[in-house]
Amino acid sequence: MKVLVLHGPNLNLLGTREPAVYGRTTLGQVDGMLRDHARRRGHAVECRQSNHEGQLVDWLQAARREGFAGVVFNPGAFTHYSFALRDAVAAIALPVVEVHLSNVHGREEFRRHSVIAAVARGQISGFGPQSYLLGFDALTADSRRPTRRR
Repeated sequence: MKVLVLHGPNLNLLGTREPAVYGRTTLGQVDGMLRDHARRRGHAVECRQSNHEGQLVDWLQAARREGFAGVVFNPGAFTHYSFALRDAVAAIALPVVEVHLSNVHGREEFRRHSVIAAVARGQISGFGPQSYLLGFDALTADSRRPTRRR
């Protein structure tokens, strides 16, 4: 199984951006952990990051055509207001697991609402880089279930 991992805005600054909240692990290290984790399970991942909403929409829309079986997605700040990303997740016939490094439900009020969650297969947050690995495991374990129609 081939899984697409998408990182949203500011995640390219991991390791230096608010390390008390997001930790000191860099995005490159997260991607390496994901590749190793997937390989040990007989799967593959491709990781991409963009600070641009439209680029993320394009990648979501192309995921099935590019042979991906599902998406692990950290939309970053777009989580809270991007109806374009929400609609792209709803439109694709692939399961999407939303992930976050920090516990968004224990942070500022505006971070507690996700417009993506209602159309994602599920959401995992608060486990640092492990959130991505848990999201990958949830996606691959769930891959035999048909995608829920939204």
